[in-house]
Amino acid sequence: MIPRTEHQPLMSVEEFEELDRRAPELVRLEFIRGKVVVKPMPDGNHSEIVAWLQRLCMQHRPDLWLHAERGLMTEGYRKGRARADGVLVPRGAFKGHGEWSAPDGALMAVEVTSWDSDAAQRDRVDKPDGYAAAGIPVYLLIDRDNCSVVVFDQPDNGHYQHEEKLPFGATVQLPAPVDITLDTAPLKELAD
Repeated sequence: MIPRTEHQPLMSVEEFEELDRRAPELVRLEFIRGKVVVKPMPDGNHSEIVAWLQRLCMQHRPDLWLHAERGLMTEGYRKGRARADGVLVPRGAFKGHGEWSAPDGALMAVEVTSWDSDAAQRDRVDKPDGYAAAGIPVYLLIDRDNCSVVVFDQPDNGHYQHEEKLPFGATVQLPAPVDITLDTAPLKELAD
């Protein structure tokens, strides 16, 4: 048996998708950097944060829709599979798609940290790199651990070149092509 290294995935994307199809409904799987990851089920505050962001996106950009819990083909050569907490796209962008969509047309990916031990690595390192490699222009991280909002943009060569971190309560400008201003004061009540 050949030992696995960091650059060798545990399985192929096709094997992962078959595993995902056979997983029980209560288990949400992702394939991040060649590893199978179990994504935690969202708690009530997590869901409220996504709903809050959906309302704001509808108010400011009615031409777009923030899809919750959308499966995306990420990373280089679309070899990763991430279930984004939110994906901002033009209305109808996912029409006719299966469970996993190419990131074409995605303007922003959103993650809200969960209360699990892997959140720091997954949401702060692995997913930003995967979304940047997929060419998604903006990644918004709502970090409940640090009570902050982090905006990543300018994807290039598998990484976001710009990152801005602001505390809950700050006014956050989501850059082009999103062009939405967020008053994050309501997040203070949803940090737990």
